[in-house]
Amino acid sequence: MELTDDIMYQAAVNKDTSFEGVFFTAVKTTGIFCRPTCTARKPKRENVEFFTSSKEAILKGYRPCKVCFPLEKYNETPDFIKEILRELSENPSLKFKDSDLIRRGIEPSKMRRWFLKNHNITFQAYQRMFRINSAFKKIKEGESITATAFDTGYESLSGFNDSFKSVFGVSPKNSKAQNIIDLKRIETPLGTMYVCGVKEGICLLEFTDRKMLETEFKSLAKTLNAVIMQGDNVHFEILEEQLKEYFEGRRKVFTVPIFSPGSDFQNEVWTALQKIPYGDVRSYKQQSININKPEAIRAVANANGANRISILIPCHRVIGLNGELTGYGEGLWRKKWLLEMEKKNNV
Repeated sequence: MELTDDIMYQAAVNKDTSFEGVFFTAVKTTGIFCRPTCTARKPKRENVEFFTSSKEAILKGYRPCKVCFPLEKYNETPDFIKEILRELSENPSLKFKDSDLIRRGIEPSKMRRWFLKNHNITFQAYQRMFRINSAFKKIKEGESITATAFDTGYESLSGFNDSFKSVFGVSPKNSKAQNIIDLKRIETPLGTMYVCGVKEGICLLEFTDRKMLETEFKSLAKTLNAVIMQGDNVHFEILEEQLKEYFEGRRKVFTVPIFSPGSDFQNEVWTALQKIPYGDVRSYKQQSININKPEAIRAVANANGANRISILIPCHRVIGLNGELTGYGEGLWRKKWLLEMEKKNNV
């Protein structure tokens, strides 16, 4: 499937996020280049040319747009927020008030807008969630409820109990049957992703603009009888390092642990997906033959679509029998980019 200029122009007109990282739009009359999702007024078709990288656009003499900042990663977390999140990670008992932000030169309203846009909660709510996540794990590890409450920055035991119950629906002493799924945003060349992790491994990895993401979150939480909330996980650092190596063409196999709750059939399909070699592709029919169910082509396709762990469980390596790119929830152009990147680096 060829990525034509007409397709790219239409994607830019539609501000289609699935094309982020795939191409850049350059305007001949202004000398400026943009990302596909730029909100600036779109130029006429005859005044536009396209590039597959920002480097190509710059070498051709174009300047980066000051509206969409094409030299930055799409939806990337700003450095000042990264620093605060790092401090919270090291010490969840910290409480950043508006006055603390102002002392750092950060406008509190800007902080609120960013967290509402990217996490659907305010920064203060994010801090509370992160703190209660840390407390939950301490209690699970056997620490006393009283010590945990004060160690994680709560000023009273009653306040801690109320906060805990509002999130988990039960008091700390009755939380033994509850579970937690850690959530984090990570940046990649193709856009921001959400990663979820539990003790056993990574259980979700999806781009933040995936249409069915909210449904996947709810299904995962229900399946694991858990609450999804911002927090650290032992597997996140390994995943981020391995994804960085993958996107740079230096990693072909992932070793970070995966935990993929699903039916026996789904896991059979997902296991087969992980056996498709880097840089190679399979048709849905070939995939069904590989699991000794040659008539189950549609069921195999449905199982591929139900995969919550993109890239690590590489459903992007499955294509139509006629070679067409089909059925990728993260966007067909991301699928095309991934396959071309793997083919180029498969030497």
